[in-house]
Amino acid sequence: MIDGALVFISPQRRFHQRLIRGLTERLDAQAPAHLSAVDQMDVMLGHRMRPCPDVLAIDAAAAADNERTFYVAAEVHLVVEIVSPGSVDRDRKTKPQRYAEAGIPNFWRVEEWRVEENDGRPVVYVYEIDPATGAYSVTGIHHDRLAVSVPFTIDIDLNALLGRV
Repeated sequence: MIDGALVFISPQRRFHQRLIRGLTERLDAQAPAHLSAVDQMDVMLGHRMRPCPDVLAIDAAAAADNERTFYVAAEVHLVVEIVSPGSVDRDRKTKPQRYAEAGIPNFWRVEEWRVEENDGRPVVYVYEIDPATGAYSVTGIHHDRLAVSVPFTIDIDLNALLGRV
């Protein structure tokens, strides 16, 4: 649910599915003990705002509760949205603004890089909250390898997520 409207998910391509699985596994493997990576769980941002991000890094204590159907923004350290043809506007405009307003410190947007010699490879746009504005600022654009130190030390071969090297 976004701004009180139900959002129905269109069928996802294999690219989307492989990235969700790969990013979740790699983030969870590299996360410090107090964090866990989960996928496709709702985040309660307000009474009429409950989006379902593709991947999240959350407090491990919250992830351990198998009865949960959603997490609150204070438990979320990173949100990852993988852009699909049917979600471009939501993933580029609506959701990042809402996540920032809720105070989620880190946001990644993953898209399919469409350059002739590199068709179908992921590119990750990394954002962090600017404390002065409360809005996200881009801190990097990553092709081939994603190596960051925030929200924790992460190093991912992006091509390996799709079985390419």
